[in-house]
Amino acid sequence: MADRFADDSELAAAAASGDEAAFATIVRTHADAVYGHALRFFGERQTAEDATQEVFVKVFRTISSFDGRAKFSTWLYRVTHNVCLDMTRSGRRIPQPVDPVTLEPLSAADFADDVIFADTLERAMGALALEDRDALGAVTIFGLSYQEASEALGVPVGTVKSRIFRARRALFSLLEETEGGAPDGLP
Repeated sequence: MADRFADDSELAAAAASGDEAAFATIVRTHADAVYGHALRFFGERQTAEDATQEVFVKVFRTISSFDGRAKFSTWLYRVTHNVCLDMTRSGRRIPQPVDPVTLEPLSAADFADDVIFADTLERAMGALALEDRDALGAVTIFGLSYQEASEALGVPVGTVKSRIFRARRALFSLLEETEGGAPDGLP
């Protein structure tokens, strides 16, 4: 199916014209990123699943509004972000900040250390401002460039860069204060 289309823009155009298989491909391709953002935004699996479902319902209803001026992933990030904010504003969910940094897979040998580190990292993330977590998540989870994150968040590129820098510096400092320190490769 995905081979029929050169990129997400073509998939979106096909989905907008009623191609259900194209829409299903969009969902399969982007569900992990949407769920990951929602999970990191809310900090709870059930709420993240609800948000993911709401995102794709909204995408299904509004995909014709995707005009191709930005990358599809940028548009999808914006939809995801707005759904999460709408859920929060409506009082249905309250964000519990968690780690937007992808951790290495756990191995049996150091599982306990990784669990302790993950918990420490989640607490450190809780100390970050929401806008810093959002910027870091847009770049690390959705893979947006700084320019794309700037457009999606509605702030200048310099603001995105400073928010990501601030988030990374704060995470590093907070993790340095813990017993094990920050791991190699922390963004």
